Amino acid sequence: MKRIIIFALSFIAIIQVEAQTVTDLATEKKWKLKGTGGIDLSQTSLSNWSSGGDNAFTGRAYLNGSLDYKKEHWLWQNTMALEYGVTSTKSDGVRKSVDRIDLGTQIGYTTNNVWYYSAMADFKSQFYKGYNYPNTEHHISKFMAPAYSNISIGIEYKPADKFYSAYFSPVAGKLTFVQDDSLSAEGAFGVDPGDRFRAEIGAYLKVKAQKDIMQNVKLITDANFFTAYDKHFGNVDIEWNMLISMQINKYLKANINTTLKYDDDVKHIDKNDNKRGPRVQFKEVIGIGIGYNF
Repeated sequence: MKRIIIFALSFIAIIQVEAQTVTDLATEKKWKLKGTGGIDLSQTSLSNWSSGGDNAFTGRAYLNGSLDYKKEHWLWQNTMALEYGVTSTKSDGVRKSVDRIDLGTQIGYTTNNVWYYSAMADFKSQFYKGYNYPNTEHHISKFMAPAYSNISIGIEYKPADKFYSAYFSPVAGKLTFVQDDSLSAEGAFGVDPGDRFRAEIGAYLKVKAQKDIMQNVKLITDANFFTAYDKHFGNVDIEWNMLISMQINKYLKANINTTLKYDDDVKHIDKNDNKRGPRVQFKEVIGIGIGYNF
């Protein structure tokens, strides 16, 4: 919870600083800030319920934002997505349901406002330890274990009159961090046993789209593809995120959020803690709660 508060306060401070910048440069309109944040809650309470069941509580907090700077031929884009959720039941106690840190920055130069020569970097991790429930004796992930960073240079197709863009880099670096003694010793997440870091060079493609599909309903999606220039060239790591946001009124929102992943270096751990081959990972979150757009 401390990390969530720190990230939220830091982002609010950035918003305040940049809001002042926006005010100072209002006539030039160089900065563009937008985002959304909110809390989704649900509860199930049972008393003498003949069909059976369990009392349950689910909560999720999220904060997504972007800050863009446009001046003449230059475009600087910054994004942030923070998410954390828990589920509590009488029989199982409190368990983590979603956990995400995703930060990104990209700077590009254009002569026609369609093609941008760009450099991009991002950072992805999580806030807290994760477990292969119901086993809670040994964690299988934590903050910075793993963490991923992609650094690349390439070209982006981003026409101003379109709702989509595509970025391709023939020279991209994928960095994997496992800053945990036990996970490092196991060689988790593709690092060699005992190592805490792994670097790969390869090709990277990112496609993004954002569109109002009907009144008060917005679709935001991005898909990332990476393949390393090594003996496993052609094995593609995939991450596809999709958000459907429905604005019910000024503060009440409903969201459908999905993530599909495949990483050839991440092994599947079954219920008996045995490592299996890589699998397609999928996460879906449906929530209704209080949200605010800025």
